[in-house]
Amino acid sequence: MRIAVIGGGPGGLYFAYLWKRRHPDAVIDLFEQNPEGATWGFGVVFSEQALDFLRADDPETVDAITPRMESWKNITLNLRGESVEIDGVGFSSIGRLELLTILQQRVRAAGVTPRYETTIQSVDDLRGYDLIVAADGLNSLVRRGFEKAFDASVSHSTNKFAWYGTTKRFATLSQTFVKTDLGSFNAHHYRYAPAMSTFLVECDAATWQAYGFEHKTIEQSQAICEEIFADTLDGHPLVSNKSVWRNFPWIWNENWSHANMVLIGDALHSAHFSIGSGTRLAIEDAIALTKALEAETEISAALARYQAERKPVVKKLVTAARTSAGWYEHFPEHMKRDLMDFAYSYITRSGRIDDIRLRAMSPQFMARYEAAKQSGSRS
Repeated sequence: MRIAVIGGGPGGLYFAYLWKRRHPDAVIDLFEQNPEGATWGFGVVFSEQALDFLRADDPETVDAITPRMESWKNITLNLRGESVEIDGVGFSSIGRLELLTILQQRVRAAGVTPRYETTIQSVDDLRGYDLIVAADGLNSLVRRGFEKAFDASVSHSTNKFAWYGTTKRFATLSQTFVKTDLGSFNAHHYRYAPAMSTFLVECDAATWQAYGFEHKTIEQSQAICEEIFADTLDGHPLVSNKSVWRNFPWIWNENWSHANMVLIGDALHSAHFSIGSGTRLAIEDAIALTKALEAETEISAALARYQAERKPVVKKLVTAARTSAGWYEHFPEHMKRDLMDFAYSYITRSGRIDDIRLRAMSPQFMARYEAAKQSGSRS
């Protein structure tokens, strides 16, 4: 089988590696429009069990990734100069470029040589391939070219965000909420390397307009964010990497394949950064597609199986991500609550965690929350 993979992100790289490793005689060409070593953003975060799904089938890749990861057990919320830790919510993170480098090495070791700085202008350029795997991200050429066939929908959140890095090292995945005279801001920050952290700044549309960010340069916006989060950054600068203000794009496709083309990762679906699952979903898509192709003799049947088996799982997580994002659309209102009510609202925002699960997962936080609640009811 001859396979073309468009996109050299985690999903595209992992599919190419996995298929070539399991089918050495296959012909796989991977095309990436950017130079090798170029990436947008800083760190990517995974839940505590994020790589467990890989270990059964691919322990070597897990063993290559895990030593490079930063890990922690709690989430820290900062509001009005107060902090609260929510225990039992473990995460790990790694630099996006570091992860790509590891996957690039594994792809080459399996016998695939990625073609960087190669832009596919049209799927007509890929005639002769049995299968085209579109792992080409949020602005997927394949999806945009066949939107009706994929039954694609694209919308955007109203909040604005800018993705920075910083040399400040944070102990845990943290959220800092700051109210200013012109509006409210939230920063998602966590370390992803010994001396680097992600620092994603978010605000609602009214605050963004009040600050005039529309007319600010990247450098001016960065300086304003450094000032707003001066206490959090503790003298450390923000680092930009194409850190423009964006609205989060919601991507969904009812049909996951068309003809000999199939979508994976962000080309297929997007999951809000507040639940940190985009990279994991892309890698899991690659695994699911591989297994579906191995289970069927016909490509069309395999692509139908891929959608039937994978879609319910993804839809459940994307629904939770939308619910989580909805909480952030109104975070200035949530900031009016007292610290413990705010923290409870935050940790239950996706609808996946109820009190029973929270008591089992975060016993220290729940004991503090219920004590505060009981104390409040007596006063």
